[in-house]
Amino acid sequence: MGRVVISENVSLDGVVQDPTGEEGFRHGGWFSQFGERDREAWVKVEFDEALRAEAMLLGRRSYEYFAARFRSRTGEWADRLASMPKYIVSSSRVDTDWGNSTVLEGDVVSEVAKLKQELDGEIVVYASRALVHTLMEHDLADELRLIVFPVVLGIGDRLFGETTDKKPVRLLDSGTVGDGLAYLTYGLL
Repeated sequence: MGRVVISENVSLDGVVQDPTGEEGFRHGGWFSQFGERDREAWVKVEFDEALRAEAMLLGRRSYEYFAARFRSRTGEWADRLASMPKYIVSSSRVDTDWGNSTVLEGDVVSEVAKLKQELDGEIVVYASRALVHTLMEHDLADELRLIVFPVVLGIGDRLFGETTDKKPVRLLDSGTVGDGLAYLTYGLL
C-alpha cells in the first residue's frame, strides 16, 4: 500500500506562497535568501527523497512549474524526476509532455485513495497547496516533511488551511539542513 508524503518548504509561520519570487507576491523569493551551504544541503535532501519515492502527486500548477524547470535539465535528479510516475490532480486540461505523467480523472479523494491501494512505497506531494488541504481534510496524507526556512513573512498563503476537525500529528524526526534550515518529519495519526 502506498503512503502519501507531503514534502514542503515553509516559512517559520507556515507560508508556502511564492518561494522563488516568480508570482509577484510582495514577500516572494524567500527560498533563495539563504546561504549556499543551506541550498546545497537542501538539494541533497530533495534528491534523496526523490530516489526513495515511488511516484509524485501534484496539482496542475505545481506540475507545470516542475515540468517547466526539469524537462530540459540533465543530471541524476532531473533524470529521476522525469522517469518517476507523476499523477496530476486537475479539473482543467493539462499538457502531460513531461515523461510518465497521468492526469487523475474524477473525484480527487477516491482517485488518491485508489492510487494508495495500487502503489507501494512513497507517493510524494510537492508544493500543491490546495491539494494538500484536500488530502489533509480527508485523512489521505500519512506523513509531513517540512523544511522550515528561518523567516517570518506575516502574510501569504499558508500550508494548512481550515479543517473540519483537529489533525493530530506525531513527531517522527527532527534535524537541520545546512546551517539554518529545520527539517521536521511528522506522522499523521
